[in-house]
Amino acid sequence: MTAITNHMPTAELQALDAAHHMHPFSAQGEFEAKGARVITRGEGVWLYDSDGEKILDAMAGLWCVNVGYGRDELADVAARQMRELPYYNTFFKTTHVPAIALAAKLAELAPGDLNHVFFASGGSDANDTNIRVVRRYWEMKGKPEKTIIISRKNAYHGSSMGSASLGGMAAMHAQGGLPIPDIHHINQPNWWAEGGQMSPEEFGLARARELEQAIDEIGENRIAAFIAEPIQGAGGVIVPPETYWPEIKRICQERDILFIADEVICGFGRTGNWFGSQTVGVQPDMMTIAKGMSSGYQPIGGSILSDEIAHTIGQDEFNHGYTYSGHPVACAVALENLRIIEEEKLIDHVRDTAAPYMREKWDSLTDHPLVGEAKIVGLMGSIALTPDKSTRAAFAGGPGTAGLICRERCFANNLVMRHVGDRMIICPPLPITPDEIDLLAERAHRAIDETHKRLNEEGLMVAAN
Repeated sequence: MTAITNHMPTAELQALDAAHHMHPFSAQGEFEAKGARVITRGEGVWLYDSDGEKILDAMAGLWCVNVGYGRDELADVAARQMRELPYYNTFFKTTHVPAIALAAKLAELAPGDLNHVFFASGGSDANDTNIRVVRRYWEMKGKPEKTIIISRKNAYHGSSMGSASLGGMAAMHAQGGLPIPDIHHINQPNWWAEGGQMSPEEFGLARARELEQAIDEIGENRIAAFIAEPIQGAGGVIVPPETYWPEIKRICQERDILFIADEVICGFGRTGNWFGSQTVGVQPDMMTIAKGMSSGYQPIGGSILSDEIAHTIGQDEFNHGYTYSGHPVACAVALENLRIIEEEKLIDHVRDTAAPYMREKWDSLTDHPLVGEAKIVGLMGSIALTPDKSTRAAFAGGPGTAGLICRERCFANNLVMRHVGDRMIICPPLPITPDEIDLLAERAHRAIDETHKRLNEEGLMVAAN
């Protein structure tokens, strides 16, 4: 039997990695100059690397390890399911118990009439499914011209051709002929970076009304859906002003378009409710789910559809699906993961204990001269780094001037905190304790101090004109 071991020296592991492993969202040449950090195990909110360092993971992997690392229950369920039925498809009028049970549980948890689940392997292909679903829905309703989906600039909805097109990441659209046709983007509700002289309340209304303007300009008869994350995650944990979502809700209710809530990051307890759309007070027609559904222990995603949409497209054969739609091992693990969240009252822990304490620590970072804004909803937060907080200035050196340095200083202090431009973001596992939050805040503050010192030493604390 060939076993995977961690006995090789770090340098040898790094060399093999650089020679053969192509990393997502990375320049491969960088790994030849400086090897990747080799993670060997995890427990709770902690990671351990091949050099024995103990690292506080404030990003829950990639926004996904909601119940924390090292849960034996999930490993046991996966092993049991692999022995019983390691794989079968759900094509051709066939099903299996894990897919049935998980779909029923998701229908129970999802708000309103979101009672039908189309499974995928992750968020990207679930959002590809959404494109197919909404266009097929309107076709079945006798309105085949309704094909355009409106999204937002700087939104992230995946990295496949369809889902990356839905997203509004300019760097992604610059590669590979994106976006595909009939995707339209409006501006994001990022008051800190784009609000100018408007108050947050005025700005929130203005950005929400760009949806209405786009509908009027393109034609309501052409618009199929609007897709948005309740809180933009990979875009920098952008928390909209309080006026934004009520206005979006009004527009979607008055216009003949569908609303898709991308809950890949916000779902499964992250914001202090089961779903982020509940936190911001909107009822979607469809939801995209992944990540926290299995806490990353198995690759699984899906689209949850309303009764109306599911019944409409169900009147005829829907020519769409994936080999691993409803994979039995992934479904079994996801179901056990939901049991853990529910029975251990992790959402109550987030709402009543972890999030309030984290907010107190997070808000205190705005006292630092490098920090202009701190935003947090539940256990997803961001801080804006700036050379001049009085004017909300960007750095003259361009996006990432401070963020890249701060990310490296976080790693040096055994803290995983991600950067998006010059915003630093967190998304720790839900069971994080107050003592662990103290450590997170302490290490974050130290990394920001070290970043500020280096920016001053290198003459980079300069505001853009």
